[in-house]
Parts: sequence; structure tokens; C-alpha cells
Amino acid sequence: MDALVAWGPLGILVLAVLDSAVPLAGVFDVLIAVFAAQRPAIGWWCAVCAVIGSTAGNYALFHAARRGGRRYLNDAAGSPRARKFRAWFERYGLITVFIPALLPIPMPLKLFVISAGALGTGTGTFLAVVILARTLRYFSIAWLGVNLGKGAGPFLLAHIWPDFVVFAVLLFVTLYGAVWFSGRRRT
Repeated sequence: MDALVAWGPLGILVLAVLDSAVPLAGVFDVLIAVFAAQRPAIGWWCAVCAVIGSTAGNYALFHAARRGGRRYLNDAAGSPRARKFRAWFERYGLITVFIPALLPIPMPLKLFVISAGALGTGTGTFLAVVILARTLRYFSIAWLGVNLGKGAGPFLLAHIWPDFVVFAVLLFVTLYGAVWFSGRRRT
């Protein structure tokens, strides 16, 4: 890991791909903040590389689930529980991808990325959601690093619980309400 850190933005790119496969909850975000605090120009490049690497890693997982998940779904699709989950995910699924992709708290992003692939979510829509969430997340963290300096890492660690959790819940409730209200207006 130290060798990847020494590589700067390229190390961040590699770590972002790895983070998509094996979550490094919070550590990755603090690392971007530290880079941005030490060298602001590199901090912004780290944010760019993090978005690219994370999107690539999540896309690989999405694509694998899309290819292998359809077979599994065809076998399990007959159960009432599977039909209920599929209907729920089709209605709210990308909210469940957006929120954990946006926030630096441990949430089951991989489960929902796999579900999005297996349930046939459009590739363009999936990528747009991941890119938007990761861009907001990593550029915000780089901004914190640039503006708070060495205090950015401790700030992130101090505010992951409960501030980001409360924000995640409020964001989910807001987005859920918007989807629910939109569905009610259509019917």
C-alpha cells in the first residue's frame, strides 16, 4: 500500500480500482484529503484518478454481474421473494447505488452494483450514477484537503459517524420520497 501511495495520483487510480473490489472504508477518502492538503495540484489529480479508477472497478463488477447474474436470475426469478426484490430494485435501485457511492461510510455498494448488473440496469444510466456520486465525493474530499490542510484527515475521521450517517439517511429519505411522489403522480 505504501508503494501505491508513493505513486501519487497513479497510486490513487490503482487504489480506486482495488477499492471497488475490496472496500477500504474511509481510508481511501482520508488518503485523498492528505494528498490534497500536502500538494493541492496533486490533490485535484487524485480526485480525477479516484473517479476514473472507482468507475472502472464498479463497471467491471457491474459487467460481470450482468453476464453471470442473468443465468442466476432466470433460475431464481420464479419465487415471490425474488419478484418482490426485482420490483423494488427496479423502482429504487439506483438510489441504493448513488448513496453509498457518494458517502464515505461503509454501506453495501457492491451488493447494489451486482444487483444493478444482474437486473439489467442500463449501462449508461449506471455509469452516470456512479460518475456523478464519485465526482461529488472525491472532489469534495479534495476540496476539504486543499482548504483544511492537515486538519482534513482528522476532520473526515471525526465526522464519518454520525454526521455522514445522518446525511445518508436524510438523503435516502429525500430521494425515496421523490421517487414515491413521482410514482404517485403517474398513477
